[in-house]
Amino acid sequence: MGTTAGILRWTPRVICILAILFVSMFALDAFAPGLTIWQQLTALFVHLIPSFFLVVLLAIAWRWELTGGVAFIVVGLLLSLPIFLRNYRMNHSVLMSLVIILAITFPFVLAGVLFVLSHRLRSRDVSAG
Repeated sequence: MGTTAGILRWTPRVICILAILFVSMFALDAFAPGLTIWQQLTALFVHLIPSFFLVVLLAIAWRWELTGGVAFIVVGLLLSLPIFLRNYRMNHSVLMSLVIILAITFPFVLAGVLFVLSHRLRSRDVSAG
């Protein structure tokens, strides 16, 4: 495996791991004063459901780059509009809402594209060899 193929193979995986960790940080708001430990743990679990889903997608993409890559692209694009609208209703700023989209969904779309490119490069190398 050449240097380019190695970089293209590992970059989307690292991006996904970092993006999932970033999304998971939002679950920390489950810890609120006045709630019992069980209420807090239940809220934490519920807040982490999107992260669990993304970890499953990453496992799929890790094994089947094309399938996982397409899934990450679709999920990232589908979630962009509702996240944008929710944030726009809160802050009434198109620019701020776009920045939030770039921070939350763009890494998954980018990783998806890189998974697809890695798959294509690997497929081309196998068929050429």
